[in-house]
Amino acid sequence: MTTLITAIHVTVCILLILIVLLQSGKGAEMGVSIGGGGSQTLFGASGPATLLTKLTTGVAIVFMVTSLTLAYFSGHKSDTSVITSNPAPVEQTAE
Repeated sequence: MTTLITAIHVTVCILLILIVLLQSGKGAEMGVSIGGGGSQTLFGASGPATLLTKLTTGVAIVFMVTSLTLAYFSGHKSDTSVITSNPAPVEQTAE
């Protein structure tokens, strides 16, 4: 179970980094108001803001949930062990 959550967590981390790097900065909107080719972008003038914002929010929520789950699992390890439940073998001495 921990391995699956760790794999999801690492995948979400990489996705979160890529999504944040795809977003444009706050100062990039000034070119649109002056008339610099903002309408000819891939998503349109304001298209990527809503799509990437929603995607960032969803991935960030999954990141937080997997982080809390992994922290819970690491703090609540089982006290039983296979090694402690079996008695140690007795060595026989040669006479």
